[in-house]
Amino acid sequence: MVLVCYNTDILNEILVKVFQKKIEDFVCEHCAFPVSGDGYTNHCPRCLYGKHVDVHPGDRAETCGGLMEPMGYERVDGRERLIHRCLTCGLVRKNRVQESDDFEAVLAVAKKQSKTI
Repeated sequence: MVLVCYNTDILNEILVKVFQKKIEDFVCEHCAFPVSGDGYTNHCPRCLYGKHVDVHPGDRAETCGGLMEPMGYERVDGRERLIHRCLTCGLVRKNRVQESDDFEAVLAVAKKQSKTI
């Protein structure tokens, strides 16, 4: 999709709806690990579980609140992503692997995925 917009007010409004940086610390609801957020953190770096809280990244507008299970891994054009599925509503979403993510946990997700293919 190509977006051409010459009105910067409209463009800024669109971008705000698409991504809102939120720096929040949290305790993982899956493994109880204390997580220091950096504004892009959306899952626990230890167990890789997240929480379904966003409609658009950072907006905290989703009311579901279910745990997001890491169910898959992909590498496309050099970008590594975890595939999360909400255990409450079933939504599937892709999230970037972060430098702080536990490498062994990422490998375990990839291995688990390869066994189901």
